[in-house]
Amino acid sequence: MKILGIDPGSQITGYGVVERSGRGLKAIFYGDIKLSRQLALSNRLARIYDALMDVVGQINPDAIAIEDVFYGKNIKSLVKQGEARGVALLAGAKASIPIFEYTPLDVKKTVVGYGRAEKSQVQKMVKAILNLPELPTEDASDALAIAICHANYLNKAIG
Repeated sequence: MKILGIDPGSQITGYGVVERSGRGLKAIFYGDIKLSRQLALSNRLARIYDALMDVVGQINPDAIAIEDVFYGKNIKSLVKQGEARGVALLAGAKASIPIFEYTPLDVKKTVVGYGRAEKSQVQKMVKAILNLPELPTEDASDALAIAICHANYLNKAIG
């Protein structure tokens, strides 16, 4: 089973595909969709959508796992993150791929064992879990962590 994890953001959207076979996990593909702040938000959202549709077309995932909205102090950033999430949800829906949502707390608990873990701790654990040769970027690491969280959820559901 291939799981596409998405860490949505209006400037950087991380993505990562993890393949689960039995109880083992392997990273297939990961990276960032980086966008200039100078682009209008509508253009950034269109590029996020197009890039995610390209990833979906290349990988043909069985499921999409996406980070749920977290609450922050900056409402404007939260709204932009929600808009990027909406584009990612639309990409999954248009491709008829089941979508699962996980809170940052759940993802960190699954990957690190502590819900308030730092990004660097998540990066190191993702590298270790997936036996990666180097640390992925923060956003790609978060996306891979979300995919790992979903794979773990599936392992629990299967028993």
